[in-house]
Amino acid sequence: MKIAVFSARPYDQQFLDEANQRRGAGQPFECLYFDAALDLHTAPLAQDCEAVCVFVNDRLDAPVLQALHAMGVRAVLLRCAGFNNVDLAAAGQLGLFVARVPAYSPEAVAEHALALVMTLNRRTHRAYNRVREGNFMLDGLLGRTLHGKTVGIVGTGQIGLATARIFKGMGCTVLGHDPYPSAAFAAIGTSVALDELLARSDVVSLHCPLTPDTHHLIDDASLAGMKPGAMLVNTSRGGLVDTHAVIRALKSRRLGHLAIDVYEQESGLFFQDRSGEIIDDDAFQRLMTFPNVLVTGHQGFFTVEALQEISAITLRNLGQYATGTRCPNLVPPPGG
Repeated sequence: MKIAVFSARPYDQQFLDEANQRRGAGQPFECLYFDAALDLHTAPLAQDCEAVCVFVNDRLDAPVLQALHAMGVRAVLLRCAGFNNVDLAAAGQLGLFVARVPAYSPEAVAEHALALVMTLNRRTHRAYNRVREGNFMLDGLLGRTLHGKTVGIVGTGQIGLATARIFKGMGCTVLGHDPYPSAAFAAIGTSVALDELLARSDVVSLHCPLTPDTHHLIDDASLAGMKPGAMLVNTSRGGLVDTHAVIRALKSRRLGHLAIDVYEQESGLFFQDRSGEIIDDDAFQRLMTFPNVLVTGHQGFFTVEALQEISAITLRNLGQYATGTRCPNLVPPPGG
């Protein structure tokens, strides 16, 4: 079976090839790798393939899915947890198999969230550059001790739980909010309403999926309800945060720090080298002018262990499609 892998970087090919060779039963799949993101213009690259493998910024709206189906594609493999970029209703009408990787090394993303918090709080990114220039002054590098502070975890799934455990181990008071409370979280922290979490937390870390209900979860109103000077961290999905509202909160000094590994309009920026170009995203450029803002390019998942797990589960999902066996990671259409 041929599978077209879109948005494929060298590390994707490395880990998928390794997982493909390790498959315990049957012949390895034939993977065709394309650096291009999937959209209506690049969909023809999947000609003669029965499956496509895609990432977070690939577009799988109804026209793209219809084009893929017309070419013989019958399976969509998401090498990520989120599926907000897939028109599931259209996929269901076309009878497409859609599967994801719901949980992969949650500690990878949780540890990156901690790294963002520690970097911003202790200004280690600024200290690094100073010392390289022979400047050992400490002015402007003053941080706060995290022990004893309150950390709010929005979304207490696997990644949220891993993040909560880390901050609990550092001596923080941990609050959590999730419409579907986790019994495991009760042993770590206290579940509260979102308004209370925002008002009490020194650090707010987002770990929830992007859905119509969570789109712009962080907006002007929620930012106004946050503890003055608090830090907001987003390692989940860019659309959870209204970028323009965050800029206003930073300008008014209401929001103390912002750390993001995801960005609402990241599809035109992330996973590419734009260093020799003019970036014409005014909102992103405005964010980069704040000294209390830290941005990384969607690398929270980027560990050896996570990539091994993502690749293995992705190919396992495809194997279950190929053999017609039950796939626990199937993403059903709405109402399915």
